[in-house]
Amino acid sequence: MLETSVRLLRLLSLLQARRDWSGAELAARLGVTTRTVRNDIERLRILGYQVHSTTGTAGGYRLGAGAAMPPLLLDDEEAVAVAVSLHAAAGGTVTGIEETSLRALTKLQQMLPSRLRHRIDALHTATVSVAGRGPTVDAGTLTVIAATIRDHEGLRFDYLDHDGTASTRTAEPHRMVFTGRRWYLLAWDNDRDDWRTFRADRIRPRTPNGPRFTPREPPGGDAVAHVLRGTASTAWNHPARIRLHVPAETVAERLPPAAGLLHRADDGTCILETGSDSLHNLAAFLGSLDLPFTVITPAQLREHLDALADRYRAAARGGRDDH
Repeated sequence: MLETSVRLLRLLSLLQARRDWSGAELAARLGVTTRTVRNDIERLRILGYQVHSTTGTAGGYRLGAGAAMPPLLLDDEEAVAVAVSLHAAAGGTVTGIEETSLRALTKLQQMLPSRLRHRIDALHTATVSVAGRGPTVDAGTLTVIAATIRDHEGLRFDYLDHDGTASTRTAEPHRMVFTGRRWYLLAWDNDRDDWRTFRADRIRPRTPNGPRFTPREPPGGDAVAHVLRGTASTAWNHPARIRLHVPAETVAERLPPAAGLLHRADDGTCILETGSDSLHNLAAFLGSLDLPFTVITPAQLREHLDALADRYRAAARGGRDDH
């Protein structure tokens, strides 16, 4: 009985690791006959696993999705990745999954061997999230949007603009983009016959979905860049354009994607499109880059930097006078 149970777990692990297997391949991996493989497949079906089989020279077995969630086997790297993801989700920006993520993480950590728990604990101890907290999004909303993107189905939804105006929209959803602060949907707006970026926390999906469509190429071929560029004027209270007096390659590795868009310039400099909810935080961020820069816009940022410079010079002079 123990041998059969161990063999079933090994069989399940093989089926989860690859899409298609022939009976002969599984038999060779398990060291049994093809008849034993057929019997073990039936045992897995009794336990709730949907295993599809085909006959003939190209026949074999494939693990499918069932009506209920059966046990899932993970290797070491997969288990660590899931645990880290659940830990991040527990403090994330999706409404209603924080507690669920904590429960799942607790169950997973209880079953992990000590060597993997130590790896995960080390990651948690050494990692601090610096992402800004934005408005949370209902998990059901993200699920509905993701399904329409996957199935290339039109999305019908109620939308609340930034000025509070409500409208009903129909769109061809392309991608969801998470900037570290907010979730956005990039979609082709059928009513306006153009690409639009929608904040996911302002979307309320309607049913049924719209008709299927053929996906379009996103503007510039880059959904993330388009969303960041399009939301620069609305995502921040103080959007800014900064000339950094270094080549783009020098600063690219220092900037997370959510920091803004970086453009190369012809004179060995680069332009950073960024922003912040306060001028002081924006000035602090630019100072932290430890690079020479010039403010292109806004003028209020230049005035704020002038005031900071006066303050720092006064502080420096005061320090010399004390000696």
